[in-house]
Amino acid sequence: MRLGDVEFEDFVRTRGSALLRYGYVLTGNADDAADLVQEALLKLSGSWRRVRNKENPESYVRTIMTRQHISWWRSRRRERVTDDLPEGSYTDDHAFGELWKELAALPRKQRVVLVLRYYEDLPDNEIAEILGISRGTVRSQAFRGLNALRVNPSVLERGRA
Repeated sequence: MRLGDVEFEDFVRTRGSALLRYGYVLTGNADDAADLVQEALLKLSGSWRRVRNKENPESYVRTIMTRQHISWWRSRRRERVTDDLPEGSYTDDHAFGELWKELAALPRKQRVVLVLRYYEDLPDNEIAEILGISRGTVRSQAFRGLNALRVNPSVLERGRA
């Protein structure tokens, strides 16, 4: 095994669970989150030698994940919606479970912007760059998402505690 391979395995071992949580926040679904992480790590493995020397390789992976997620929902919005519900569901055990449920109810773009802004603590210009949209769109999506969450202010108050 080469040194780069060991470093990559160490990175996946130490940051894999954080990437999975990030994937869940983006997708709202544990299975999709796992697929998203797997796709991103597969893409990263091919360029690990170049990326490992960057200041923050995890940020690079998160950007891959965000772009892949956007690509997925763009292609999925062309899918035909049915009334059939899937069997079973994923239950969020996070302390802010109700807040995550409220976020999951938001449109995808609003949810992604809010997650990147408040969960990942990224500035608007970086969010705009990651998502390939303007700063104004980032701000308007954040404004709309926050307004939708304010419909039930008790959820926001519990989320801040």
